[in-house]
Amino acid sequence: MHERLEALGEPARLRIARILAERPLSVGLVAERAGLRQPQATKHLQRLERAGLVTSHRTGNRRIYALEPGPLRELAGLLDGLAGQAREHRGSFDAYTASLAAETRAADRERWADERSFAFTRVLDAPRETVWRHLTEPDLLARWWTPDDLAVTEAALEARPGGRAVLAYRDAADTSGADGVVGRAEGVVDEAVPGERIAFRLSPRLPGGGAAFTGHYGFALEDAGDATRLRVRLRITDSTVASADFVAGIGLGWDQALDRLAATVGGTPSDTPRSTK
Repeated sequence: MHERLEALGEPARLRIARILAERPLSVGLVAERAGLRQPQATKHLQRLERAGLVTSHRTGNRRIYALEPGPLRELAGLLDGLAGQAREHRGSFDAYTASLAAETRAADRERWADERSFAFTRVLDAPRETVWRHLTEPDLLARWWTPDDLAVTEAALEARPGGRAVLAYRDAADTSGADGVVGRAEGVVDEAVPGERIAFRLSPRLPGGGAAFTGHYGFALEDAGDATRLRVRLRITDSTVASADFVAGIGLGWDQALDRLAATVGGTPSDTPRSTK
């Protein structure tokens, strides 16, 4: 398969394949239609034949080449599969890119995003005690507290005033640790009522170590029949110009993280995130 892709990757050979798709032709006619000298055309046709993309036979003093449809269908299936996978995962990338472009334009001064707020709601198929444990126990917190393309390396949300709030993460695909920790946020818990609510401040760290902004978070848990309604609120202060990429990812990131929480506790994601500016 690799040899076939490499063979067609050369512009002249791809041009020859397009010509032969119309009908089998002699070397001389291929050279004429492709704008090549006959020795060049012969060399390219031999390369395509070795890759199994064309076949040939001699008729009198001419060699006729024909395109093989089978290998092309295999290539088409491979490329169509790749395109399908790309479409499946490209949506969130494009959404983040568009959001980043908008936020970068808006980040023209310090405190540009101050007082911007976000609100999210999920109904989780678990009792409040279970949901609370997933919010405050490090091992359970680490299972969901990142977007889909990241993996937690450290998580803490200590359920007491003055407790630590920490989130560090790596790229989910980086199983060898080649890139190390790619993001870290640190803060403090302001209020905690077990099973009911927890409020904390958390600041993503810029590459130089400074805070991108301060996020003021509130998690509130309510009974919803046999399930639990989780409300998440976030308000931004102390925003810096360099925080645009962090702010751009808030909506998408929390949406994905809360869907992971819903799946982790056994529920089905419901409701949608809302942001206000």
